[in-house]
Amino acid sequence: MHLLTIVVLLSFVELCGSDILSPLFIPPARHSPKPCHSIRQANKLLQKEYTSYVVSTSYAKSESNLDLDSPYITDEYGRPTGVKESKLPLQTPHSGRKFQPTHPSSFTSSRIRSRIRSILIPWKRSIGKHQSSANGIKKANRKLLSRNNRRFTEGWYYRLTLPEYNESFVFIFSIEDAGRYIKGNKSSLTLACMQMLGPDDTYLVQSDEDDTKFWGWKDTTALGCTFDWKKECKNESNEDSVRNIAAMEPTEWREAVESGFQILPFHFQGRLNVHDGSLGGVKANQGASGSASYDFQVRPVSGWGNYPPLSSHSTTDTSIEDNNSYKQHSTAGWLASYPVFEPHWQITMANARASGSLNWNGTKYEFSDAPFYGEKNWGGAFPIKWYWAQCNSFDKYPDLSFTAGGGIRQLPFSFLPGKRTETLGLIGIHYEGQFYEIVPWTGEMEWEVSPWGKWEFKGKCTDAKQERQFEAEIIAVTDETVSGVKLRAPTKDQGMVR
Repeated sequence: MHLLTIVVLLSFVELCGSDILSPLFIPPARHSPKPCHSIRQANKLLQKEYTSYVVSTSYAKSESNLDLDSPYITDEYGRPTGVKESKLPLQTPHSGRKFQPTHPSSFTSSRIRSRIRSILIPWKRSIGKHQSSANGIKKANRKLLSRNNRRFTEGWYYRLTLPEYNESFVFIFSIEDAGRYIKGNKSSLTLACMQMLGPDDTYLVQSDEDDTKFWGWKDTTALGCTFDWKKECKNESNEDSVRNIAAMEPTEWREAVESGFQILPFHFQGRLNVHDGSLGGVKANQGASGSASYDFQVRPVSGWGNYPPLSSHSTTDTSIEDNNSYKQHSTAGWLASYPVFEPHWQITMANARASGSLNWNGTKYEFSDAPFYGEKNWGGAFPIKWYWAQCNSFDKYPDLSFTAGGGIRQLPFSFLPGKRTETLGLIGIHYEGQFYEIVPWTGEMEWEVSPWGKWEFKGKCTDAKQERQFEAEIIAVTDETVSGVKLRAPTKDQGMVR
């Protein structure tokens, strides 16, 4: 039996976003078209975008081995509607959206599916007119239990670290109570929102109560929201109206969107006309005005499981796909598939590399292969209390990433007598292709967390069924001069603090 000891001591400039870390790390011993036009040449544009992505990140061995095919499945206009499975070999479970979208494009798809069903199964067309009262009651009960009738929020967190600028940027996207109605009235908590954190604790936010603007893909991480279209696109009324478009190829997005954001598996874009969230709530005109825009490509390095070491990322994506040793896992275990123990948590990119540009209140940042991280949460609301620390920007260890966190969450059937909450935590470390995980069902963990300033985590993986056993200790300390930023998160009864 082998025992690995991993000790990470961190000196934080700032936690949760603006964190350029100077760690002391003792590595473990190795165990063996034109905008608004309905017809576009978008396929060529998508291929050009992806080819540029492949070249800039050395994703293939040489130019002769480059896969010039677009990674996306496209519609008749060349807009991406999905991603080819072989292009995302490190995709984690739960990467796709969990909320029920109300975007017009989702209704179009539903109408098409309904029409196909009515053709293939004609005897079911009028079933609703002849339902028995018993079936009607069952249907009503199902409706009461459906997600659109209960509190639900989904959020995505990403961080871009720029060591050459000594800065970091945080991107937080969220959708609350999409399509939810209470006694016939739209939920007062419905909100599509984006928050960004930047240099010197600056904080920008933009939101919209129109949930139909927010879209997401079911099977992989892709989402977006257009707050406002450019003038030449606003008045379009044909069937291919931009208001009915979900994902666009990147060039079309740049030319059509005035403010909003779009996340595709390999490309992030955003253009926000916002206000300072630290001076007010998330709704418009509550703080000093500000602006931000970004456009960059992303190359996943690790998800939540074993992965090809960063040094070997000159191999093609086909070789990754064929290797069964890179299975990715649910961060919260198999129960994350069910609406119990909410909220759920999934790290989707424990480590990645980003290349492109970002403009923050007039200051432009350009970067190549910058450390990038991503995760998501979904459920009724955030935990009662939680703690979290993460870093994937180590000067001498580019292939090192850790995530540690946990909290106090409400148990199912908490209205019954007995224990109503539980406290739990985890540590996950990715290093040189190996994934080290401490979770309640494989080991033990303890922590000591201050309200602000210092976080300590200790854990042991003791499960004999695991490939390796190890210990980990993480100490995160903020600079005494850094007071941090109060981040807004969805609450159960009040939604996003506004």
